[in-house]
Amino acid sequence: MSSANTELLLLAPELLGESLALQLSQRFSDLEIRLKAEALSGCPCLVIWSIEPASTLDTIRRELRHLQERWQPAALLLLLPAHLQLSSSDLLTLDCPGLLQDPDVQTLAEAITTLRGGGRVVRLRQERAAAEATTPDSTMGLGQWLLVSGLQQISQDLQVIEALLTPPPEHLLLRLLLEGRQRELRSARDLLLWLWGPLEVGLADAVPLRRSSDRPAHSRDEATEDTMAITLRERHATAVWAAIQERLNGAVSAGLGNATGSLLAIEGLHPERRRDLLLALLQQLDRVMARLRSEGNLEGTLQDNWHALQPELRRQALQAMAGSYVRLPQGESLQPVAASLLAQADFDQGDDELPDPRRMLEPLLLDQPVLVDGQLLPADHPRALLQLETLVSNWLVRTAELISAELISACSAWPELRRYLLDQRLISTRELERLRNQLNNQNRWQDWIQRPIRLYESRRLLYRLKAGRIEPLLLTEPRDVELQQLGWWQQQVALVLEARDALAPQIQALVRTIGDLMVVVLTQVVGRAIGLIGRGIAQGMGRSLSSRPAGRG
Repeated sequence: MSSANTELLLLAPELLGESLALQLSQRFSDLEIRLKAEALSGCPCLVIWSIEPASTLDTIRRELRHLQERWQPAALLLLLPAHLQLSSSDLLTLDCPGLLQDPDVQTLAEAITTLRGGGRVVRLRQERAAAEATTPDSTMGLGQWLLVSGLQQISQDLQVIEALLTPPPEHLLLRLLLEGRQRELRSARDLLLWLWGPLEVGLADAVPLRRSSDRPAHSRDEATEDTMAITLRERHATAVWAAIQERLNGAVSAGLGNATGSLLAIEGLHPERRRDLLLALLQQLDRVMARLRSEGNLEGTLQDNWHALQPELRRQALQAMAGSYVRLPQGESLQPVAASLLAQADFDQGDDELPDPRRMLEPLLLDQPVLVDGQLLPADHPRALLQLETLVSNWLVRTAELISAELISACSAWPELRRYLLDQRLISTRELERLRNQLNNQNRWQDWIQRPIRLYESRRLLYRLKAGRIEPLLLTEPRDVELQQLGWWQQQVALVLEARDALAPQIQALVRTIGDLMVVVLTQVVGRAIGLIGRGIAQGMGRSLSSRPAGRG
């Protein structure tokens, strides 16, 4: 290897640069660390730049562009301080293969090895983004202020009630009172959103309260909870899929809580069966990806092949979750669980809320670019990778929901199966039937009311795995074709929403006019009349007092 390929340029403050150079020299005997560009004999294999905490995003972008133009094709590694007035979403817009925030020497050494091999490394602290990703201040009108304050108050009360119901109190009357109050608050929130607010206002605050003891074990680890870590050994579609699969495997294995604000069928499964089902779906998805990749030309048949493989994928995942050799009593005989479930379940049903699979498959199979916020980015870009991960996790959760609904239905007719598949609280027939009824009612509400609203607002509800929870994410995208395919009742919901938008300004103007008129009447007419009456009374009392004869001494 020539000297041009063994030199590393480290741009950092003097003391930090000398310290890092000494430690890196001990770990990489084949590298020559240079602290100044003048000391280089050629183009370095890697450029490391440590920025100052007060640096702005435009300054960083401008300097990165200058370094890339000067040291092409050397990879760039940006070292960020622990406290930086920039959110992680801003930092991900930087066109830089390496982004490390306050790394230790071991993490830095691993990143250097990955970048020298042609990969990507991103490791950012999430708490800075959460603390600083605030919306710009704006002046709210009275109606908007009442809506927001009302939703906040309702959300706080719901969180308190949820904490009191987890676990449910032993006293039956107290539990019924809390559940009734919870239904009242949810109805009030839905009414507020229907009358005055857009749909996403309610979902923005849909994360329920979770006590520290209910959090997954991995979320107690600060590095796991507060750090975004992405590592790509190579920068092609197969490596991107391997990174997404590894991240989702880690998220599922640690356990997932429900932070969607709605009921999920997968919550009814035993925690181990839930984890086994999600991991089995990921494994089957990997096999489907490998199969599609091996078929070669997929330009025109990718979507059809994907839909044709879905029923078999679900069968294999269900069999892996249930176990091929597990037998449970049914009546007077032992029945194989997997075979019985496969014979009863319907694997051909679909989910209308799943987006076009080509958005997920083409970048991962054909190495096509990903459209992110109006920019076409390669699949290995961190922002593109995170969007692909969201699409994969959405497919994972929604497919698991379809299978879980079939499992809950099968358990209703096979009581012995409940101890093996379902959560402990659903062994009771009453609790199981209550869950089924709630899921059916929620699905009808989603199909008849909420889905037409989302279609009319050109929004799609996705589920993503984040920080040990399943969280909702609303994306804005054209859905006019789906809107035209709605049934009669659903079209009436969209029509009512359109009428509300059309009439709301006139009603608000009418209310404002009536309010102004009432102010004029109360101040100019009623107020003056009361003033005249009071003045007349005062004058009359004054005359009566002055006309009284003086008392005798």
